[in-house]
Amino acid sequence: QVQLVESGGGLVQAGGSLRLSCAASGRTFSIYPMAWFRQAPGKERDFVAAINWSGGSTYYADSVKGRFTISRDNAKNTVYLQMNSLKPEDTAVYYCASRSGTYYPSEFSEWHYWGQGTQVTVSS
Repeated sequence: QVQLVESGGGLVQAGGSLRLSCAASGRTFSIYPMAWFRQAPGKERDFVAAINWSGGSTYYADSVKGRFTISRDNAKNTVYLQMNSLKPEDTAVYYCASRSGTYYPSEFSEWHYWGQGTQVTVSS
């Protein structure tokens, strides 16, 4: 069984920054890819960013490229999402995800394990 617990969400003004964390337990964290997705009210769950097992390769949605940075600390079983230059359209519940294998797709249905989510609200 895999447990993922997100933290770090909150309310921030446009242009501000937040850092999300996702603590993993229950499996060998360091050998699997990790990702962040987000879901705004009434919308589908969208891909935000992904990182491979070592942290040496990352992948971003176009909407966050240059503003968000995904990273991981395998010694702490934690993945992070640093969010800078936040915009009101970044408002959503942010979810951490994990999957078996080495591939890290942008389709949410291909990720096997999910956290409970953390709310990020960006005011204009």
